[in-house]
Amino acid sequence: MLVPDPKVVRKLLTRYASLRIAQAERETPARARELADVSYTLCVMMGKTGIQEAVAAADELLAGARAAGATATAGSDGEKDLFLAV
Repeated sequence: MLVPDPKVVRKLLTRYASLRIAQAERETPARARELADVSYTLCVMMGKTGIQEAVAAADELLAGARAAGATATAGSDGEKDLFLAV
């Protein structure tokens, strides 16, 4: 199974949250289209059909990436794990 790059997922989650806030403050057709696009992309990237499921999966992926990063920095050889998006 392919695993998305955590940096890309984090960027999408940030954009999704920003758009949700902006849309709640002032709805516009352009913002609604962009929110739909970001939501769709996040769902596809995470392999989910609903945005709530996709956000939960993205949060889980990022939590795992943070844990892996903490383990890598604690290693004695000083090398960090690298994530590869194929």
